[in-house]
Amino acid sequence: MFDTRELGRRPGAMKELSRTVPAPKDLGVEFIGVPEGAAVELDLRLESVMEGVLVTGTARAPLRGECVRCLEPLEQHAEADFQELFTYPDADDRSRPADTGDDAEEEDRFFLEGDLFDLEPVLRDAVVLSLPLQPVCREDCPGLCPECGARLADDPEHRHEDAVDIRWAALQGLAETIRDGEKDDQSGAGPDADGKQEK
Repeated sequence: MFDTRELGRRPGAMKELSRTVPAPKDLGVEFIGVPEGAAVELDLRLESVMEGVLVTGTARAPLRGECVRCLEPLEQHAEADFQELFTYPDADDRSRPADTGDDAEEEDRFFLEGDLFDLEPVLRDAVVLSLPLQPVCREDCPGLCPECGARLADDPEHRHEDAVDIRWAALQGLAETIRDGEKDDQSGAGPDADGKQEK
């Protein structure tokens, strides 16, 4: 929670502050995220406006995850910008948009609780949206060998003999049987065809 009492309610008042907060739980996506409790550095600008307090800021945090190609652990840094209006609970209804009956729009709004505002939902949205969906340890990571799972970056010359995958062996046998059958049909079709024509 952040306190806005020093800012006051006079439109145009502004306050800048920096703070380090512990990262909340589950701040991330499947392959990468901010470890719970890690230090998240916040640079904030609070501006008093007619409807409430406009919060503009930048969040910086360490990231941990794994490369989607080679599954090796990786560490990166996230930087996310955000801006959100926290509305006064008792704001004059005339300063609010006309009621359109859209409950979803109302749910997307954030409100001050007295003089306090909770930045976590805004921070969570900003950081998660800034994360790479397919994090890699390096841009040219070659990944893993599809046959044995070896990490190709450790052995760029890694190769296998042209062996048939056991999962495809039955299909290869079927394909050979079909090819053999087609050859038999072609070799046996000639005389029959000639005989029919002679008749």
